[in-house]
This record gives sequence, C-alpha cells and structure tokens, in this order.
Amino acid sequence: MLVSALLTSLGINSGLCVLFFILYSILRNQPSNYEVYVPRLLVEGNSKRRSHFNLERLIPSTGWIKRAWKLSEEDILSSSGLDAVVFMRVITFRLWIHFSAVYILTIFVCYLLYHEYKYISSKRIAYFYSSKPQPRQFTILVRGIPVSVGSSVSESVESFFTEFHPTTYLSHMVVRRTSKLRSLINEAKTLYKRLLHLRSEPSQHKYIRIGFFGQKVDLVDHYEKKLEDIEQNLRLEQSDLSLADETRAAFVSFKSRYGAAIAFHIQQSINPIQWITELAPEPDDVYWPFFSSSFMRRWMSKLVVVVACILLTILFLIPVVVVQGLTNLSQLEIWFPFLKSILTITFVSQVITGYLPSLILQLFLKIVPPIMEFLSSIQGYISHSDIEKSACNKVLWFTIWNIFFATVFSGSVLYLVNIFLEPKDIPAKLAVAVPAQASFFIAYVVTSGWTSTASELCRIIPLIYSLVTRFCKSTDELEVPSLPYHRDIPRILFFALLGITYFFLAPLILPFLLMYLCLAYIIFSNQFKNVYMPKYETAGKFWPIVHNSMIFSLVLMHAISIGIFTLKKLSIASTLVFPLPVLTLLFNEYCRKRFLPIFIAYPAEVLMKKDKEEANDPAMAEFFDKLVTAYQDPALLPIRYSVNSNSLNSPLISSADV
Repeated sequence: MLVSALLTSLGINSGLCVLFFILYSILRNQPSNYEVYVPRLLVEGNSKRRSHFNLERLIPSTGWIKRAWKLSEEDILSSSGLDAVVFMRVITFRLWIHFSAVYILTIFVCYLLYHEYKYISSKRIAYFYSSKPQPRQFTILVRGIPVSVGSSVSESVESFFTEFHPTTYLSHMVVRRTSKLRSLINEAKTLYKRLLHLRSEPSQHKYIRIGFFGQKVDLVDHYEKKLEDIEQNLRLEQSDLSLADETRAAFVSFKSRYGAAIAFHIQQSINPIQWITELAPEPDDVYWPFFSSSFMRRWMSKLVVVVACILLTILFLIPVVVVQGLTNLSQLEIWFPFLKSILTITFVSQVITGYLPSLILQLFLKIVPPIMEFLSSIQGYISHSDIEKSACNKVLWFTIWNIFFATVFSGSVLYLVNIFLEPKDIPAKLAVAVPAQASFFIAYVVTSGWTSTASELCRIIPLIYSLVTRFCKSTDELEVPSLPYHRDIPRILFFALLGITYFFLAPLILPFLLMYLCLAYIIFSNQFKNVYMPKYETAGKFWPIVHNSMIFSLVLMHAISIGIFTLKKLSIASTLVFPLPVLTLLFNEYCRKRFLPIFIAYPAEVLMKKDKEEANDPAMAEFFDKLVTAYQDPALLPIRYSVNSNSLNSPLISSADV
C-alpha cells in the first residue's frame, strides 16, 4: 500500500470521526432523541425532557468529553458494575505497553498483567463483601439426577440433600421443559404490542371487513378475544405440566454460602456422571431454553458448533482474499481490466487501495459477533453471561485467525494449515509476512478503531429505529441496552495484539493505536454513564480472557522477533530471545494457580466471613423466603395482558410441588 493511499484513508476516517462527534453533540441535546442517547438516565429519572425550544441545542459542545474523561472508576463501578470497570481497564491497560523494547516490553507487560490480575481479584473480593445477599450465592445447579421407579425428580432431590446435607439444605426447584409455554408467551406479547399500537391509531383504522361481503369487525375487540384465548391456552398448558415434563436438573438452595460451596466442590456420588453440580447464575441470568434439551441433543449441539465455526472461518477467507486483492493495483487490473482507466486516477486508486479494503473487512466482521453469540446459545450454557463469555472467546480467536494470520499470509486454507503443521518454520515465515502488512493494519486501526468507535456515539441503528417507530407512532416500552462485551472486548484485544507485534517492526502504528485507545476511553465512559445498563454481573470474569490473549500476543511477538533475528543472521540475538516465551508461559501458569481460582469460585475464608456478618441480620429471613421461589421458570408465571386476566393471578405450581 502506498503512503499516499494510507494518508487518504487517514483523512477520510479522521473526517468521519469529527463528523460523528459533531452529530452526537447536536443529536444528544434534542429531547426527542433522549431515548436513544440517554435511555439509562431517563429510566433512572436523572434526565427530563425539555419541550421549549433552545438555540443552544443546535450548537455542538465538548462538555461531555470532559465529563467522560473525568469519570472515576468508582463512579463506573457503582453505576455499571465490575464488568464495566474491567472493560475500561482493558482500554487503559493498553495505553502503557507500546513504548518498550522486546525484553523491557515483555517484563513490563508481565508486571502489568500480574498487577491487573491481583487488582481485579481484590476488587472481585471487595465487590462480593459489599454486595447484598444474592440467590446465586446460596444456590447450585444439580444435573444428572437419578430417579428410582415410582419416584419423581423432586422427591429424589429432597431425599438426597436432606440425608447428605441436613444442616445446610434449604429448598429446591426442579427445572421443567417449557419450550411450548415460551412460544405461547411470545405470541401473547406480540399480540399485546399490536393491541397497544391499534389503540393509538385513529378510530377509522380499527375496523376490518371479513370476506368480500362480510361485516366490519372491530380489530381491538378481535385481538382482545384472541389474546384471552391465548392466555387461556397458556393457563391450561401450565396446569397440565406433569412429571414427564421434569428434567433431570434442579436448582438447590442452601442456608449459607458456605453450605452451597461445599455442595459445589465435593463430588456428590460414587458415579461421577450423577448429581453433577455447578454454580447457579442469578435468576434473571438463567438461559431457560437450555434445559429443554436432552443430554444427547446438547452433545450434538456442541459438535455442530465446532463444525459451524470451522466452516465460518473457511468461508470468511473469501472476503479476506478480496481485500488483499484490493490493496494491489496490478492484481485489480488483472481481475477487472475494464477498470484500468479509472484506476489510473490518483484519488480513486488511493481510496480503493487505502480505505476500501479495511472498510469491506470491517463490514463483514459486523456479522461475526451475533453469529458467535447464536452458536454459543445452542452449546449448552446455562446463563446469558456464560453465552456471552463463550462468544467473546470465539470472536477473539476468529478475529486473530482470519484478520491477522489470513491477512498476513494471504494464502489459501491449505497454505495456512501447512504453515502451522511445520512449527519450526513458523517464526521465519512470520518474520517475512508480518512486516509486509504493516500499512494495511495501520489503515485497519483507523477504520475499525477510530471510525467504528466514533460511530458508537451516534448509535446510528437505534437512532433510525427510533425515528421509524416515532413515525409509526409505536408504543414499545423503552428498553435500556447493555454493552455487548463479546463484540467490543475482542476488538480491543486484537488491537493490543497489533500493538505488541508491530511495535518494533512498524512503530508508526503506535500513535494510531494510542489515539484509538483515547477515543475508546472517552466514548465508552460516556456511554456507560448515559446509555448502557448492565443486565447481569459476572464480577470481572471476563479478565481471564484478557490475560490469556495478552500472553498469546507476547508469545507471538517473541516468535516474530526470533524469526527476524534468524533471517538477519543474528544468532546470538535470537538465542537470547528464545527464553522469553518459555518464561512468559511459566509466568502465565503461575498466574493461573495464583489468581484464576478466585474467578471460578470464592474461597471458604471469604464465604464464612460474609455468612458470619449476616448471621444476625433480620432481613435474611425475608431473603430466604424469597429464595425458595427465586428460580421458578418465568414461563410458569401467570401473564396479565388481556382485560379479563384476574383469574390468572394465582400461582400455577406451588413450591411444594417442585
């Protein structure tokens, strides 16, 4: 790629970033756009719509930048949770490691990784101490429950835990297959929204003629009756749940956190595939469709997901090859000879080779996170947070393979496979291929980093949706979004990989990365304050993904440096660098032993201390009363959409039945 082409890409993306900042400064001040740009503040009651006209709203302002930059870590923690703090610290942590050489960089990065792991581990413990009692702290999920002839799953659970955990066992909730109920509930919700929309329309649009000569029917009455029928069917389906609808799984709650931890850590049965325990998520975080699948179906789903990920990786090489062709004018003239005259125009050639390749790649990458989230959802995870963590890992390694390695080597699938089948040749081939793509990755940082992050401010798709629903007079409830961590964490970590691998090959990339990180810090601080609200809390469990990615980036940088020193016939230098990947992997193993267990489960010391603090708290009695029914499937709860829904207010299945 020519320098002029790079400058063209830089100019276009810089202009787009400035444009997004200006548009955001104006659009965010308009009361009609508050539901797009400050939905969280509206829901929390910290912002009110002002109807009177004010000329200052049309003037771009920069005050929000200063407020976002000065937003403290404690403010983010209190408003958006520890996951948001971890996300922001991922950004600030890359801010520091782009200024050192191979040895110094490795030592510095490992020191920072250790410090961050230790810091976030302590934050995780402190967050636990400061939190109120939560159902997940007292509950585990038990699967593979054996059932004797003539007995039910509920009776088996009651008998087992009463016998083997008599002093700590509190209650249980058997999981049932409710996929049919969920479909009825979704149908009722859709019909209810349609009713709300009809009621807001003029009266002449509320009638429909049945047949050519039939009479007019009031649509509101028609949909009301239909909604009542659906609710009645739902009521019947809920009442008809039998023992056959039980799964071999149950949420088991205990009287103390320590009691739940003991049940989780100890093998419950001589047969290791029976009474399998795992930590329960929060009730709102449970992914209920998972329980509707049999063991064989979950196993097959995992196999399908692996095959699907491989196929997606192979198919994605097509746009990568196209992008690489666009960076080469001579290749373009071969592919499209009729464009030869147009490609001779300097500006056109600069745009095509400098800006278009990274833009096309970015557009194709937009579809990857939702696909990976869907694949993770059918893989058998029991919570939305686990699904998102799995999707985060998938997106990260998909990006590293398809954007870094496929772009660097610019070859076929077989060529890429052959490279990694010959490990001894990997450093030399990386040393030749990686520096050749430096200008492309600089343009990629500008396009995927600067412009994409700046566009986050304007929230273009939600803005368009808001305009359409406003035009159609839709009455949908305001939903505050949560940050899709599986989309943004892999992007930041990929840029970290580029910074580490290119800092001594092409230092020109560092200012662009530094600019991206500053933009990301300001923009996401602003969005955490005004837009996003957490829908679940993992208490920092995304950090091990960050740590593993950084270790991989360091080892990759070591391999490239060894290859370069070998090609330059500097055997002493390559020999001195060789211990670094070994020491880095040993450091990683130490961190795994030292910190990772805290991110899997809280230690007994912490649990016992928290239990003792709350032992005499009178509010705990009320909490345990609610804990008994906390894990009831929402599909078993009555819905109240139709006018005549008073008969649906009573619970369908009592806790004694489950």
